[in-house]
Amino acid sequence: MRLLRLLKILQVVFRFGLEEFFLGHERFRFLRWFVKIALAWRPLDAPRGVRLRLALESLGPIFVKFGQLLSTRRDLVPLDIADELAKLQDRVPPFATEKALATLRRVYKKPIEEVFAEFDPTPIASASVAQVHRARLHDGRPAAVKILRPGIAATIAKDIALLYVGGGLMEALWADGKRLKPREVVAEFEKHLGDELDLMREAANASQLRRNFADSELLLVPEVYWDWCHGEVMVMEWMDGVPIGQVDKLRAQGIDFRKLARAGVEIFFTQVFRDGFFHADMHPGNILVAPDGRYIALDFGIMGTLTDRDRNYLAQNFLAFFRRDYKRVAMAHIESGWAPADTREDEFEAAIRAVCEPAFDRPLKEISFGRVLLRLFQTSRRFNVEIQPQLVMLQKTLLNIEGLGRELDPDLDLWQTAKPFLEKWMGEQLGWRGLVKTLKSEAPHWATVLPQLPRLLHAHLNHPQDVELARLRLELAAREKSERRWQMVIATLLFLVLLGQLTPLLGYFLME
Repeated sequence: MRLLRLLKILQVVFRFGLEEFFLGHERFRFLRWFVKIALAWRPLDAPRGVRLRLALESLGPIFVKFGQLLSTRRDLVPLDIADELAKLQDRVPPFATEKALATLRRVYKKPIEEVFAEFDPTPIASASVAQVHRARLHDGRPAAVKILRPGIAATIAKDIALLYVGGGLMEALWADGKRLKPREVVAEFEKHLGDELDLMREAANASQLRRNFADSELLLVPEVYWDWCHGEVMVMEWMDGVPIGQVDKLRAQGIDFRKLARAGVEIFFTQVFRDGFFHADMHPGNILVAPDGRYIALDFGIMGTLTDRDRNYLAQNFLAFFRRDYKRVAMAHIESGWAPADTREDEFEAAIRAVCEPAFDRPLKEISFGRVLLRLFQTSRRFNVEIQPQLVMLQKTLLNIEGLGRELDPDLDLWQTAKPFLEKWMGEQLGWRGLVKTLKSEAPHWATVLPQLPRLLHAHLNHPQDVELARLRLELAAREKSERRWQMVIATLLFLVLLGQLTPLLGYFLME
């Protein structure tokens, strides 16, 4: 089956003329004329980015998702291709209703009527991994029922294996391949797809995000109905709202677009820096707007996480950018290990200034994060900055935010909107509030350790021989290690004698 899938991919490659991406390499130059003559019958009028997008769409939902991910990796693909891949949409036909009902019967082990008072057999949404039906529970609550696409796990496994092969070829053939870590990108993609295949995990993601934004005036997250959830089925609260892409409907409802755009920026930075847990698939199909103007988040299969260390360095970088402190940006990269330790700070600072300075004092409609990211990646290549795979989802989300903000309020000043929030967060983390927070989190540990300190000190003072015993043990271990080393040397010399090699070696050392 994997061979058939590979043949299908090759057929699509030649049909859309994608072999040009490989024939551009020096090792395959000798094949160019042969391929050009053999495939001269193909009409290839469309630009390469358009042809690549169409090819990925024809290969199916997994390749579409990977193309969406690649559109955020402007260090891996040229700008014209990245811009075209950003247009990829997860338009997937729904699977048969009977298959959906069969999954429900198998999961619940009872007739559908005993689980739901009402169940609409026609899906309201369909994506690459699952589709959603509207239902009503027996207690009267309206619900959204998400059902995993049958057989999707096997399809994903085959396609991921082929993507790994492609990543390996990229590392072998492209000079920047190893630095850009394409196989790690595939691994990151595989991990997130694996998360999407477990709807219990998605339900847990939704529950966590809902808890993070409890009583929020900015974001609504549906409640998970755990009693009806399973690895292949997720049931949650039905949410009424208008898709954020339907601008005319929102305008007719009197929604304040400027307020909505500012709220989107605040939600993003809150998720990233306060929680280190963010919705990483914020395209228009996953976002509704409630009648009261709040955002409604849907589809929690892809969530990003950041460690405290990542959040700290990201905050320093963002804040330094907003303050135009490019020296601090350069230092943060070097201190974090993202840039080599021997990087010249002044040169790195000047390169970052040249990229970022033109973007300031401009409204969002005049800024392209995509182009800024491209120039930053070009700068990173020059200074051998390591690409951080764990930040791929963050880059993707940032580009989604740019698109939403541009649609809602082109005059939004992203810098001035985000800067106060980041300054507040940094003050809470590094100021006296941060100290109080740290003391609170460490208090349970110290409450356990402090009462033991007098006893431990008394034991140490009354049993100094324990310290001496520890020292003797270290000396004994070092002596044993030295003896083993000499044993290896003697054994090697004996082996050389047996092979008749000792005499030439002795002659060599005497001559020296």
